[in-house]
Amino acid sequence: MELYRKNNLDCSRITTKNYSTSFSLGVRMLNPKYRTGIYSIYGFVRYADEIVDTFIEQDQRTIFDEFTRETWKAIDRGFSINPIIDSFQEAVRHFGIDHHLIKAFLKSMEMDLYENAYDPNQLETYIYGSAEVVGLMCLRVFYFDEPEKYDQLIEPARKLGAAFQKVNFLRDAQDDFENKGRIYFQDIDFNNFDLETKKQIEQEIEQDFREAYQGIKALKKEVRFGVYLAYIYYLRLFRKIRRALPVDILKQRYRVSNPKKMYLLANAYLKNAFNIL
Repeated sequence: MELYRKNNLDCSRITTKNYSTSFSLGVRMLNPKYRTGIYSIYGFVRYADEIVDTFIEQDQRTIFDEFTRETWKAIDRGFSINPIIDSFQEAVRHFGIDHHLIKAFLKSMEMDLYENAYDPNQLETYIYGSAEVVGLMCLRVFYFDEPEKYDQLIEPARKLGAAFQKVNFLRDAQDDFENKGRIYFQDIDFNNFDLETKKQIEQEIEQDFREAYQGIKALKKEVRFGVYLAYIYYLRLFRKIRRALPVDILKQRYRVSNPKKMYLLANAYLKNAFNIL
């Protein structure tokens, strides 16, 4: 069983590395005792996201229902033949990840199967489930044995997840709008996406980043560097998107270059080492 668990965790770790070099690097900056839980969470949420975003030639609803049922079965019995789900259920049981967070996440993923435009209430529900609860799952891994500290950092963790998701909305606007027909922002016509509308979205994201930053500074040193690294990667991506014209958002997918990531890594290391975040 020990070998089986290690193999499954390796699947989650490889999934993290293959899908996100930035996030994977951030996880590697964490104290080793927290990495397994974060890899397991990322692998799970990535596979769920793939079902609703990528397998368009398949019966996505049926596949997602099967994935959901297997998730709850695995959590209940402590085992799954699916290595990604097995790795996740092990993290859920070990770190005490709240089941309501998992339910909220799965609800938001399901929304992508039948919603193309979101009103304010739906968008709030979607962002909470698709991003904020992921931050809370990670926070539970960091503070599974410190419930009071976990409670103190809930709001900043939610804000960080929300900021990341909203940046993703802008980064992926071309694919979401043109290929999937999705519009996550209320009353936005991407056929007439103007500078003022873009600025309104960006102001909201800036506020989320500011509030999240206060929480990052309060994290314990064992995890602060890794989270801060992910934060500055996304902040740099956001600033790159903010400089772009609205018309360009729908023409390309913006990213941070590898040399820039290495610079940000070195800069973040020095700031964290000297406690000057």
